[in-house]
Amino acid sequence: MTRLAALKHLGEAFRAAGIETAQRDARLLTLDAAGLKHADLIRAPREALGEAAAGKLREHVRRRLTREPVARILGEWEFWSLPFTLAPEVLVPRPDSETVVAAALLALKERRHASEGLRILDLGTGSGCLLVALLTELPGATGVGVDLAPQAVETARFNAARNGVGDRADFFVSNWGEAIQGRFDLIVSNPPYIADAVIDGLEPEVRAHDPRLALAGGRDGLEAYRAIAQAIPALLAEGGVVALEIGSDQAESVPAIFLKAGFAVEGPFADFGSRPRAIVVRRAP
Repeated sequence: MTRLAALKHLGEAFRAAGIETAQRDARLLTLDAAGLKHADLIRAPREALGEAAAGKLREHVRRRLTREPVARILGEWEFWSLPFTLAPEVLVPRPDSETVVAAALLALKERRHASEGLRILDLGTGSGCLLVALLTELPGATGVGVDLAPQAVETARFNAARNGVGDRADFFVSNWGEAIQGRFDLIVSNPPYIADAVIDGLEPEVRAHDPRLALAGGRDGLEAYRAIAQAIPALLAEGGVVALEIGSDQAESVPAIFLKAGFAVEGPFADFGSRPRAIVVRRAP
């Protein structure tokens, strides 16, 4: 089978299975199985796959047709144009979450270009994508990432080293703000914000493959935000800011929690689909 024929066959199979990203998935899995770059596929589309690549591709297809996400099959995913290794206990980084990074950088304003000594805290760090992305943009900053899942902490530590910021980042197991020393100029988080009762109705790529700990936000999806609102007074430095991801239907409910706790709220900031996706929280003047 040629590379082009494989690509066409996979696309048809995925579309027949109701997979919305059929063509993208077919391309990514074919490239991975054959060890190719996209340019290789364009340059020589009619070259044979080879037996080893064909065998690997069959396994990729089998897994994708069970609705395992492409990112899980590949074992890594891109965020903020950086590669992130995945593990079962971490969420797949999503483009929507880049809104948090952008909102945080905007909130820092002049400190973005004078980041020496700036301290960042990532609550529920997962793959480390938020913290690592910010450290690449703020070369004078240091950061701490915490997560309740030990495997997530190890994965985030690996990703920080992989992306060249491991010497400026520390990671450990913690439940939100517990056992964290010092204060931080920037706190970021993509907390679990899906109501527990909703999770079983999500697409299989999410409900069967993303860690429930990183999804479940309690009865109303807001439990993590309440915990963060209680934790940040002891963690936020004078003049510091907090950037949080929110659900697209939480543009009023999440800010209300922080306003009630006495903070000022900016946003929401929209994601690539023009949906509310992030807010910035500061101490009230």
